[in-house]
Amino acid sequence: QVQVVESGGGLVQPGGSLRVSCAASGSVFSIYLMGWYRQAPGKQRELVATTTTTSGRSNYADSVKGRFTISIDNAKNSVYLQMNSLKPEDTAVYYCNVVTTAPYPGSYWGQGTQVTVSS
Repeated sequence: QVQVVESGGGLVQPGGSLRVSCAASGSVFSIYLMGWYRQAPGKQRELVATTTTTSGRSNYADSVKGRFTISIDNAKNSVYLQMNSLKPEDTAVYYCNVVTTAPYPGSYWGQGTQVTVSS
């Protein structure tokens, strides 16, 4: 089992920046992918960015490319999302996702952290 906890959400003005963090604990030795998803009111949860723990290869949604940066700290079993040039449409609950491989394959979610972009 892996426990996932997000932090760092809040209220920010359009054009501002915010960083959200996610820490994993438990069976962390089998983690191979960490990422961020978001869900706005009345919409489906969507991928924001993911990154692998080995190669560090990252994948971004088109809507955040050039504005958001995902990074990982393997020593702390943590993943971060730096969000710049924020727009009102970035308002959502941001969820951290951790994917593990053998011997304990699974997908784990945090409780989510609210990010609100508003003047």
